[in-house]
Amino acid sequence: MPVRPVNTSIFKAYDVRGTYPGEIDEPLAHDIGRGFVAYLGGGRIAVSRDMRVSSPSLAAAFIEGARLQGADVIDIGLAGTDMLYYAVAAGELDGGAQITASHNPKQYNGMKMVGRGAFPLSGDAGISDIRDMLVNGTLPMPAPRPGAVETRDVLDDYVRHVLGFIDPAVIKPFDVVLDAGCGIAGLVAPKLFAGLPCRTTELCFTIDGTFPTHEANPLIEENRRDIVEQVVRQGADIGIAWDGDADRCFFIDGKGGFVPGDFITALLAEAFLIRHPGATIIYDLRASYAVKDTVARYGGRALMNRVGHAFIKRRMREENAIFGGEVTGHYYFRDNFYADNGFIPAMLILELMSRKGQTLEALLAPLHEQYFISGEINTKLASMEAAAEKLAGLAARYADATVYEMDGVSVEYPDWHFNVRPSNTEPLLRLNLEAKTPELMAEKRDEVLAYVRS
Repeated sequence: MPVRPVNTSIFKAYDVRGTYPGEIDEPLAHDIGRGFVAYLGGGRIAVSRDMRVSSPSLAAAFIEGARLQGADVIDIGLAGTDMLYYAVAAGELDGGAQITASHNPKQYNGMKMVGRGAFPLSGDAGISDIRDMLVNGTLPMPAPRPGAVETRDVLDDYVRHVLGFIDPAVIKPFDVVLDAGCGIAGLVAPKLFAGLPCRTTELCFTIDGTFPTHEANPLIEENRRDIVEQVVRQGADIGIAWDGDADRCFFIDGKGGFVPGDFITALLAEAFLIRHPGATIIYDLRASYAVKDTVARYGGRALMNRVGHAFIKRRMREENAIFGGEVTGHYYFRDNFYADNGFIPAMLILELMSRKGQTLEALLAPLHEQYFISGEINTKLASMEAAAEKLAGLAARYADATVYEMDGVSVEYPDWHFNVRPSNTEPLLRLNLEAKTPELMAEKRDEVLAYVRS
């Protein structure tokens, strides 16, 4: 019998996430803390939290649950998710948890959890185990003696780590607009840019979990309105925005255009391959061919992979890949313990602009001239069964192409390609399509969507 009712839907593919206090509250956070330590088998862990109003109390409850189960806890307080990854991996801890709901609206909260080396727990390994302990009432007995708690500030060490990916001396005095979205970037970015010659304009740098200006999700166009207007108004060289827990950054070019994540992946691949010829780059199967073409141009090795940070981090370790990128703004670095990071990409892009003496817009111009992408387009279906039927139908409909079924269905023709994949959590199909001309992209986008929605 379960110890208490548990809404199992909050246990996602990559994290725990739900509304507060309806789906996630302090007693549940306490039990998840116990389950996390039981899954790890004890040890030393780090716990951090984002700026959400509910995060301090949820973090305190999680810590108490972890202590009860016998773990020694390092409380690093207000921090970004990638700071938590750093604390765990650099400190050689047994695991860690960030209390956050990432980019979700203010009524949400949750946990991202990792084991040794900051390797993520997932629905397949770890998150499902914790869920089952809570649902089935099989949490082990508390430890004979609770663990200890210490507080630690890792911000300065973390900033030095990030700056270690570039040569700050080569950075030119670019005009940069920064939007922290009232999230954790407001804590990190001032220290990071203090040692650079860039002229910065700060938007939404007051850390406030009520998100009074806009939600901390730059993937939604309306949340980019302020930074786009400011970049255009002052003729800035680049705009950089972060999500709430600051493990992702997003870029605006000098004309106010939002830069797709696969184009940033291509530029970051270029930045690494200039310094590390022949290196391996991992990219997700939704990405523009700009990625693999750029890697080929610089003599690197490009490997396509299924979507999801656990899969990409595992593949990077297997292949000793120096860098991996996803179109959603997650960028992974071998020398960052294979973890994703929201500030290293910003530094690398500024360094690439400086070394090549080009604006972001100029760096992107060859990509915009050759690659025409749809962006991700979602279609809601009646059920997951319907999604499976549509995927099978797409594979049959385009059987004359090269077809992959690594993650959903990927179809490749000489002059266009697409991927359609199901959501992990709801009956959605997500389309990403690219073609060699804007006209062909629009035609094939509408063709595939018409079938998916028929």
